[in-house]
Amino acid sequence: MASFTDRMIRAAKLDVALYEEVEADKGAMRQAMGVVIFSSVAAGIGTISAAGINGLIFGTIVALLGWFIWAFLTYFIGTRLLPEPQTRADYGELLRTIGFSSSPGVLRILAIIPMLGAIFNFIVGIWMLVAMVIAVRQALDYKSTWRAIGVCIIGWIVQTVIFALFFWLAGGFGASQA
Repeated sequence: MASFTDRMIRAAKLDVALYEEVEADKGAMRQAMGVVIFSSVAAGIGTISAAGINGLIFGTIVALLGWFIWAFLTYFIGTRLLPEPQTRADYGELLRTIGFSSSPGVLRILAIIPMLGAIFNFIVGIWMLVAMVIAVRQALDYKSTWRAIGVCIIGWIVQTVIFALFFWLAGGFGASQA
């Protein structure tokens, strides 16, 4: 089993071979989950002054849930709606590659720096998006990066609607705090 830290660094460097490696390594699931947890905790620490400890805990839980939903949506969209002839993937492959695409997210801890936090979050967000497209392209065996981008855009829209509906049903939007 490859070193967890080494894999995170390679994922953050956008190493295509790393994404192929974790796609094939069924034993990398715990590592992928660890990356998602580290990334979400780093984001929580980066915004702790605004969100507090409850934001950190809730954010970590939502990040894990989002990872599972995102991987499923990507799997479904990529293999059922937008497959290429050579597309062969399973849900676990998407979980592993997408989990590792969160590696740059550990740098979101730097958002704790006053006046620079928003800039760090923006840069790291773009970096994570690029890593996600690479992860999706590799896991779905796409030749086209544009198709991977399309899968990510469609998945993002669907996930956003799902989370918005959930928060709305839970009274999270506009609920009175009386």
